[in-house]
Amino acid sequence: MLPWSAQLAGRIGEHTITSELLRGNPLGDPHERPVEVYVPPGYDDEPERRYPSVYVIQGYTGHLPMWHNRAPWRQPFPELADQLFARGEAPPVIVVYVDAWTSLGGSQFLDSPGTGRYHSYLCEEVVPWVDAHYRTLDDRDHRAITGKSSGGYGAMITPMLRPDVFGALATHAGDALFDVCYRTDFPNVARELRDTYGEPVDAAMQTFLADFRGRIAGTKKTDMGFIEQYGYAACYSADEDGTVHQPFDDTGQVIPEVWDRWLAWDPVRMAARPEYAEALRSMKAIWIDAGTRDEYFLDFGAVAFRRAVEAAGVADDSVYFELFDAGHGAIEYRYPLALAWLAERISP
Repeated sequence: MLPWSAQLAGRIGEHTITSELLRGNPLGDPHERPVEVYVPPGYDDEPERRYPSVYVIQGYTGHLPMWHNRAPWRQPFPELADQLFARGEAPPVIVVYVDAWTSLGGSQFLDSPGTGRYHSYLCEEVVPWVDAHYRTLDDRDHRAITGKSSGGYGAMITPMLRPDVFGALATHAGDALFDVCYRTDFPNVARELRDTYGEPVDAAMQTFLADFRGRIAGTKKTDMGFIEQYGYAACYSADEDGTVHQPFDDTGQVIPEVWDRWLAWDPVRMAARPEYAEALRSMKAIWIDAGTRDEYFLDFGAVAFRRAVEAAGVADDSVYFELFDAGHGAIEYRYPLALAWLAERISP
C-alpha cells in the first residue's frame, strides 16, 4: 500500500536481453541487459488483441531499477502510468522500460566507439525482441519513444535517425541547443580540472577516471561534473579507436573541430538537415515540454527544438508544446500526460 508500494491493475514482466551488439563494448559493460515490459489491464483477457507500444528511456546516470525508486509523497512513473490505463484515461498501450546505462553514466542512446552501439541495440535488438514476445502492433505508426533529460535527447534523435522504427516521440527537458545547455559549463569544468590536476584537459580527464574507478563514486565534490562531461564526450567526440576528446581547452574555450562534432548531434541542428526534417514530418505526434526554471536551460532547448520542428514543416496539430513552472528534477508527474497524448495518436 502507499507510500511503500501500489498494486498494479496491469502487470510488469521482467526480462533479460542478451545483446550481440553490446557484446565486447569499449567500456566492458554488461551485454546482458534488463528490460521491463508493462502490459495494461485486460491484456491477458483478450489473447487476440494487439497493442501500440511506447518505449521509455532514462536520463543520464539512469538504470532500469531506478524507475521504482520512491520519493516522499510521490509515486514512481510505472505506477502513474498504470493508473492512467486503469482509470480509462488513455487507450491501452504496452510500455517498455529500456536500460542503456554505461559505466560512464549513460550512452545518449547513440552508437559511439567510446561507449558502444546503444542506438542500434535499442532499434535492432530491443524493439524486435518485444515485438516477438508481446502482442504489439509491429509498425512505426503504432510505436513511440519518450524520455527526460538525456532520455529526452534520445527520444528526439532516435526517430530522426530511424523513422522506420518510431513514429512518435515525447521529450521532457531533453538535451538540446548545445551552445546553451553544454557550452556554458565548459569554463567551470576547465577551471576545476586545472585546480585539481594541473594537466592538459584530456590528460586531466584520464587522471580523474583512474582515480574515480578506484574508489567510491561521489566522494569528491567534482565527481559528477567530471564524469558527466567525460561521458558526453565519449558519446559525441570519440575517435574510431575509442580515444575521447574534450571539446574545450584549458581556458574553457571550445576547440572548433571537436565542438563541431558535438554540434552535429544537437537535435536543433539535426532538425534543419533535409533527411531529418523529412523524418520529423513523418511523425504522428511530437510532445515537447520543460520547466521554466530548468538548471541546465533546457527550457531554451525546448523552445529552440519546437521552432526547429516548425521550420522542418511539421504540422502544428501534430505537436504539443508547453513550458511549465518547475526545475529540472521532480517532473515525473509530466510523463503520464505525454504518455496519454501519445497513446491517443498511435492507437488504431
